[in-house]
Amino acid sequence: MAVPVESFFLDPEAPGTLQARIQQMVAEEILSGRLKPGEKLPSTRRLAAHLGVSRITVTLAYAELLANDYLTARGRSGFYVSQSAPRPAALPPAPAPGQPVDWQRTLARRASGGAGLRKPRDWRRFRFPFIYGQPDPALFDHSGWRQCAIRALGQKDIDTLTADQHDADDPLLVEFIARHILPRRGIRAGPDEILVTLGAQNALWLTAQLLLSPERAAAVEDPSYPALRDILAQTGCRLLPVPVDGDGLPPEAIPEGVAAIFTTPSHQCPTSATMPRARRRAILDRARQLGAVVVEDDYEFEMAYLKAPLPALKSLDADGRVIYAGSFSKALFPGLRLGYLVGPAPFIAEARALRAAVLRHAPGHTQRTAAYYLSLGHYDAQIQRLGRALAARREEMERAIRAAGLEIAGAGAHGGSSFWIRAPEGIDSARLAERLARREVLIEPGAAFFSAGSPGAEAARHFRLGYGSIPRERIREGIARIAEEIAAMRTEG
Repeated sequence: MAVPVESFFLDPEAPGTLQARIQQMVAEEILSGRLKPGEKLPSTRRLAAHLGVSRITVTLAYAELLANDYLTARGRSGFYVSQSAPRPAALPPAPAPGQPVDWQRTLARRASGGAGLRKPRDWRRFRFPFIYGQPDPALFDHSGWRQCAIRALGQKDIDTLTADQHDADDPLLVEFIARHILPRRGIRAGPDEILVTLGAQNALWLTAQLLLSPERAAAVEDPSYPALRDILAQTGCRLLPVPVDGDGLPPEAIPEGVAAIFTTPSHQCPTSATMPRARRRAILDRARQLGAVVVEDDYEFEMAYLKAPLPALKSLDADGRVIYAGSFSKALFPGLRLGYLVGPAPFIAEARALRAAVLRHAPGHTQRTAAYYLSLGHYDAQIQRLGRALAARREEMERAIRAAGLEIAGAGAHGGSSFWIRAPEGIDSARLAERLARREVLIEPGAAFFSAGSPGAEAARHFRLGYGSIPRERIREGIARIAEEIAAMRTEG
């Protein structure tokens, strides 16, 4: 007797082709134990009619299940669940209650509790998402990336897909970074001076672990990237926040005794200030006086669509004291998690060894796909496309902000994808964000970017407005809602 056809349902929201979804549906029924070995499945004709799909689609799905030994065919009788089909895992009996572990005492170190930004996972449901660092599907080159991903799955590239490269990186990707990406920043580096990482954050973690310890101090911009402060805190080092001004990190304010100076010269995070060339040289002079290393996070350098970016701090480095961190996430898509470190060969050798101990290397297929995407010209085309879109949104955003009477506290001189806003005195941006969320508007409150020692009320007045994720046509109304809510809060006192 056949299993009733009415017991099969296709999830309309499930990803994949119809054939793949039907195959998954039947496999899940078998793996869950709801379909037993020897039970007969509905005919391909009946199941196709029930699901509203073509018979050939069901036939192909059954054929794939047959090849994987989920099903067996019996002459003209039809398809049955195979006797050797994968069985549902038997759950062991629950253990008897014991003495629970006191994790507060057991953990030697804690990584949670930092001031990192919390972005809602359902941000796409908001009509006005002024958040930073999330992708706009309309700007993603899905076709180009898919083409390169398929090419990287070819037999010629099988080793990059399947092999454990231990501590090595994809030579094609490293070569492209060395010959195409870094020269744009005025940097020359050989393969032994480049390490591929899982994004810039992973690069910063590796760097902090190698440079810092509880006996050392690090200078960091204030305000700054919250995750960077968390990374530095985990080393146990003394963290010395340095307030930034309109040109970024002031060299004369960097205190004595620091071992490492962390800075974002191209687009200061979160103010978007661009450090002038003279100050970049002054930062290197100050680092030389202190005997310190400079860690340059060069994020968003590709977003220089207003005018050409200044050369990287690393390009001015004659001493070999600058460690450079870059990322493809902002230009391509955040989920890529692919970045790179550039530094003197002895430092990169240690970073490579540390990375190998933690995660070996970034996935080979991802690296080879990125190498093809870059070398075939898709990357440059994507940068131009992204720059045009961001330039149009920035123009619209700036007009709307000024029309609404909001104060711009920081904006990238060369481009970027966000504005740093200062609300009127007495406005707490965290409360403002809560109220705006009820009106389908997302903003990023500024307090998380400041160090614990910063003036609370002043820090709380700031917030960041990103324009990489919001369609241009919605910007004006979204800014108007922000201004209306600020006015209402001021009226309420």
